[in-house]
Amino acid sequence: MEIKIDDLTGTDIAKLIGEHLHNMKQNSPPESIHALNLDQLQKPEITFWSAWEGKELLGCGALKELDTQHGEIKSMRTSSLHLRKGVAKQMLQHIVEEAKKRGYNRLSLETGSMDAFEPARRLYASFGFHHCQPFSDYTEDPNSVYMTMEL
Repeated sequence: MEIKIDDLTGTDIAKLIGEHLHNMKQNSPPESIHALNLDQLQKPEITFWSAWEGKELLGCGALKELDTQHGEIKSMRTSSLHLRKGVAKQMLQHIVEEAKKRGYNRLSLETGSMDAFEPARRLYASFGFHHCQPFSDYTEDPNSVYMTMEL
């Protein structure tokens, strides 16, 4: 699997982000959806990666710089064709390593509290993330789980 910085212009990545947003709409009320669309992902404070096997898109993930010491994981998604193959684990490892290289002291994320997000929460916990209070611009929301880890 090759993980590379993606400029978000390809049709495959547009479809995967579309799938991600559609899934969020199926599992979360509108006011609790914090997933970013293609335009929102193209901000200078966000680095976006895609994972490939040959010409096949496996998944994606992003790292948003909140400040010089704190990053946020965004847009973690595995293609529905490649679930349970370790794609998310490798992407998460890549993002954690990048956060360390940048000198961040803390890495945080928001995910859903519903059952559909349980596999994601288990993955994050396996890396050492633990529950925390809302960070950045987030507020208390029963549909959200906030997690963080010290680097």
